[in-house]
Amino acid sequence: QVQLVESGGGLVQAGGSLRLSCAASGRTFSSLTMAWFRQAPGKEREFVTAIKPSGGSTAYADSVKGRFTISRDNAKNTVYLQLNSLKPEDTAAYYCAARPSIFVIPTTTSSYTYWGQGTQVTVSS
Repeated sequence: QVQLVESGGGLVQAGGSLRLSCAASGRTFSSLTMAWFRQAPGKEREFVTAIKPSGGSTAYADSVKGRFTISRDNAKNTVYLQLNSLKPEDTAAYYCAARPSIFVIPTTTSSYTYWGQGTQVTVSS
């Protein structure tokens, strides 16, 4: 079992920045691919970004490329999401997810086994 706890959400103006954190416990963090998804009201949960255990391989949704950065600290069992140049359309609940690492980086919700409770990001115009 893996427990995931997100933090760092909040209210920010358009163009601003936030850093989300996801602390993991319960299983060897360094064996997990970690991901962030988001879900806006009335919409399906969508892939944002993911990172493989070594940190050397990442994937991003086109909508966030160049603005968001995922990173991880295996010594702290924590994955981070730096959100820059935020837009109102980035408003959503952001969820941390994890799964045992495989060759590819999955981008579907069904591919991830463990989920956090989410943290809300609201971007005002």
